[in-house]
Amino acid sequence: MKKVIPACILILLVSSCTFDYGEQDSSERTLPDLVMQNVEYVRVRSADPIARIQAERVERYDSQGIMKLESFSFKQYGERGEEVNASGSAGFASVNINTVDIFMDGGVRLEVESEDIIIETNQLEWIDGHRTLSSGEENEVNIFQENGTHFTGIGLFIDARRRTWQFSGSVSGTYIHEDDEAEESEEEG
Repeated sequence: MKKVIPACILILLVSSCTFDYGEQDSSERTLPDLVMQNVEYVRVRSADPIARIQAERVERYDSQGIMKLESFSFKQYGERGEEVNASGSAGFASVNINTVDIFMDGGVRLEVESEDIIIETNQLEWIDGHRTLSSGEENEVNIFQENGTHFTGIGLFIDARRRTWQFSGSVSGTYIHEDDEAEESEEEG
């Protein structure tokens, strides 16, 4: 009988308690629809890989239309999936499932083989519909090429369709222009 009374009091207390978590919007209350660990995703077209994505953790939120990736890396392949055209990594990435826009944060590094360029910064955002890549107006960006060209600038914006680059702030570095004709004549002489 003595054990039943404390159990009844405990049940009464627990059932009468409420917790006020404050005002939350629906995005804060929504749990991911899918959580995966140590993910490797390969996108294939006509039996050839066109992209490989790896992440330590992936959360998919269907109602918001986003996927969140932790410790994210990718490789994009050229024709017939034979060689890597571009690769990159970031500590975190958020992908809009509907538009394929990607926001990357936390030590972003992109290597584009076809352009012989490496970009390193803290944040980058790819807007797929506009084909633009931007770092945000205040973020420092480092750009390197194999020939020794290197720049450090603030606020990078790239329009991939127009093949234009611009910085919103200061830029410093070294640009090395290689003249193919001069190189050929040196080799011949």
